[in-house]
Amino acid sequence: MKKSNLLGGLGAAEFLRDYWHKKPLLIRNAIPGFQPLLTRDALFELVRQEEVESRLIIHARKQWEMDSGPFDAVPPLTQKNWTLLVQGVNLHNDAADALMRQFRFIPDTRLDDLMISYATENGGVGAHFDSYDVFLLQAHGHRRWRISAQTDLSLVEGVPLKILKNFKPEQEFVLGPGDMLYLPPHYAHEGTAMDECMTYSIGFRAPSYQELGEAFLESMIDTIDLPGRYADPDLKPAARPAEIGSGMLTRISRELDKVRFTRDDLVLFIGEYLSEPKLNVVFDKPAAPLARNRFAQSAKKAGIHLSRKTIMLYRGSYIFINGTSFEVGTDDLRILASLADERQLSAEKIATVSADVMDALQTWYNDGWLVISQA
Repeated sequence: MKKSNLLGGLGAAEFLRDYWHKKPLLIRNAIPGFQPLLTRDALFELVRQEEVESRLIIHARKQWEMDSGPFDAVPPLTQKNWTLLVQGVNLHNDAADALMRQFRFIPDTRLDDLMISYATENGGVGAHFDSYDVFLLQAHGHRRWRISAQTDLSLVEGVPLKILKNFKPEQEFVLGPGDMLYLPPHYAHEGTAMDECMTYSIGFRAPSYQELGEAFLESMIDTIDLPGRYADPDLKPAARPAEIGSGMLTRISRELDKVRFTRDDLVLFIGEYLSEPKLNVVFDKPAAPLARNRFAQSAKKAGIHLSRKTIMLYRGSYIFINGTSFEVGTDDLRILASLADERQLSAEKIATVSADVMDALQTWYNDGWLVISQA
């Protein structure tokens, strides 16, 4: 990635070396002349939908209230101190998806979503910290950010939000449209709307090792093969009938020690796990899908591109797409890796694909995972 104002004139390598996971970065005019990608009314319409994850937060009389969407209506715009958080806007809006993809100097395995925070004057979610990196892009209005590198991350008890008990701000900034603030994980911060405002948060995945471990062990269930049944032909009379015997522990331990996993097992798990869409994702299947020949003709004429909801990854000879995996040969891997990296295949590249790849592309088209580009 070349140097650009998106990172304050830094190249991607410089940013990752000096700031990523390390310290905040304030970038004035990161996107010059930036305008909101969705109008206020379009955002309010979005939170009426079942498949859109949203929360409404109201701070009144020193009390915090939080409700989860969908919402048929939001509080009056004249009412202060409320915030609407809309997750995964990139899943529902092409412009939001395109904005999030500007941050692909971070691998897709880490890129999570674009959230829009709409707030009336004085609206906010309190002083808090995130467990992941985040870019906070101001889209409309003005928001005051107070931040701190404090290590005291204890939380207020008895409130529906994770609010810091002892927030001690060290720096303060007011961001206007196009300004952006990067914060590393666990950096305390508090954002307050100075007027009606919208802030776009580009967040990153950071699963806990406990979460990964549990999911990996669950994924291994079908691969474990331990034939035989417990037996103790050399059993002796029990002096203490209720005691678990050392012989039993030894036999069971010896058998369970046979459970092993390979690097391929780990690759398959990580690829399927990280490409699995979130539970609320619904793909838009074509109303009248094209037959095999018609699909191939149209794809070769116009090319194809992945749905904004599709997650496609690869490693070695494995391709992962939306939680599924398969192994491919060298030539097919080259074309499918290109699709994963570029999120599209031109008409010229489509003309060179094998019959197997074309079959896969049609299946993904039928499932709504990719669409035919406009000629």
